[in-house]
Amino acid sequence: MVPDIGRGSRTHGLLVYLYGPGRREEHTDAHLVGSWDGFAPDPGRDTGLDPDSKVTLARLTAALDLRVKQAGDRAPAKHVWHCSVRTAPGDRRLNDEEWNAVAQRIVHATGIAPAGDPDGCRWIAVRHAEDHIHIVATLVRGDLRNPRLNYDFNKAQAECRRIEKEMGLRRLNAGDGTAAKNPSSAERFKAERTGRPETARETLREAVRRAVAGADSEEEFFTRLREAGVRVKLRHAPSGDALGYNVALSGDRNRDGAPVWYPGSKLAPDLSLPKIRLRLTDGAPEPSAPAVAADRTNWSPPARQRRNAVVIAERSVTLFERDEDGQAAAQLVGVGELLDAVAQTSPAATRAELAAAARAFERATRSHVRAERADTRALRSAARGIVQAGGALGRGEDGGTTAMLVSTLVLVTLAAARWHSARGHAQQAHASRLAAAHLRTAYRQAAAAPMRVLHDQGRALPEAQRRTHEATLRAVLPEKVVRAEGMEARTDALIATLAQTERAGHGSEALLRQAIDMRELDSADDVNDVLVWRLRRIAQLPAHPGEGARRPQAATRQATTPSNRTSERNTTASAPLGTVQDPNRRPSRR
Repeated sequence: MVPDIGRGSRTHGLLVYLYGPGRREEHTDAHLVGSWDGFAPDPGRDTGLDPDSKVTLARLTAALDLRVKQAGDRAPAKHVWHCSVRTAPGDRRLNDEEWNAVAQRIVHATGIAPAGDPDGCRWIAVRHAEDHIHIVATLVRGDLRNPRLNYDFNKAQAECRRIEKEMGLRRLNAGDGTAAKNPSSAERFKAERTGRPETARETLREAVRRAVAGADSEEEFFTRLREAGVRVKLRHAPSGDALGYNVALSGDRNRDGAPVWYPGSKLAPDLSLPKIRLRLTDGAPEPSAPAVAADRTNWSPPARQRRNAVVIAERSVTLFERDEDGQAAAQLVGVGELLDAVAQTSPAATRAELAAAARAFERATRSHVRAERADTRALRSAARGIVQAGGALGRGEDGGTTAMLVSTLVLVTLAAARWHSARGHAQQAHASRLAAAHLRTAYRQAAAAPMRVLHDQGRALPEAQRRTHEATLRAVLPEKVVRAEGMEARTDALIATLAQTERAGHGSEALLRQAIDMRELDSADDVNDVLVWRLRRIAQLPAHPGEGARRPQAATRQATTPSNRTSERNTTASAPLGTVQDPNRRPSRR
């Protein structure tokens, strides 16, 4: 059950809308289900004495505004309190008596009309749809004082949680005041009317988030926004310093033909210019040595940067498991930027799911825990590297490293969900789990091709070699994992990877133990896949086994001057386990 509270100054205008047909003829059978004394005139049903509903509507307006007129100048300028209360999708249909009880409980809880108080404010509850009511109150009491409405939204939310429990409705997560502002009904209707898939507010929020992901400076942030086609207007102090910014979509105009501007702070609490400046300065991306060996010159920049990000994302999981809340809160911000960076540079096959994951996780980045911004530097550097490397091709090594990174991000978002749940952040925990669900779908799309090749390679190994690696798995993996996963039936890709690690000069058992010890496997959707990607990253194997890879010792002998880079790219790489180099593979850009 969701309450939504607003203030206004026109009682009659609001009533005309509530009893009218609606903007799209969605209002049906508008009528009162409750009022302050139970005898308020009802323009929807009282047609006996006044056949003209406009007369009844005027009588209802006068009755509600009586105390406001008596108070005169002491009445508040915005004297109309409006609260819509909506049941969740899938809830049973409440009857008029139940909605009356809901309205009475909310006006009592918020202080509009406390039970047993003869001087409470005048109010009505109008129903014109099956799933919600509108409560309208005028904010002058019978003793001509103003009601105390401190934290009325929080009180209405808390009462709705109690009503859900008592009436057997769907239990929604309680808010904590850190969520972004939802689009208004007018914004949603405008999006539908203009054929947009979402409101301008939502489009701009995502554009600003993506522009700040890994940005190194304020100038770069605004440049990215303009390059994305967003109109930007800065607000300056007399000194010339920027105080804030407004953004607008090209072509989005009001009835006067002027652009519809949105301040950054109205898009989300953490997108105001002061908050963005704090992120850009305290969490500035720092130049650091790449986590991936530089001698893999045949890997494209997007693939190399995704491997770097895997290392950094894995480290963030350990911070969620500590008791240092400030560091963990900072990691959430950094993970959000990393998801935005991956989403805007991902191949077409995974773009929709990764964008949905980034949008969902945006809610998980904000809570009342204060973030230690310096701890976002590594993640912001990873996001910056991915953005600067550009879009991945979606095939070959690029597609394989995308799967490698997304597999890791699934575990990161699940760790974030556990962290939020332990602190009672219900909405943020739900958002983290939703992001993980989208990431799992994206992973299946990205991993399909490389995993298919690995399974074929595993099945093609000699039987004696397969038995050796199966024995290693049974000896090293925890027994509960072997039983739960049915390892014998689904280990082809893992066995192929173990064989390739040995060909690369590693001890397969020692490397497998290292991969297992990196962190727990209980939250993994498929332990086999997680271990495959960890082993391939640790051993510096190609993420797409069909691509092949140049041997490190051969690569290090190549000079790095511009004159021989062309010949270096044309050198045929040795492919592990009899795989062949893809003749259609595009050379990496240097």
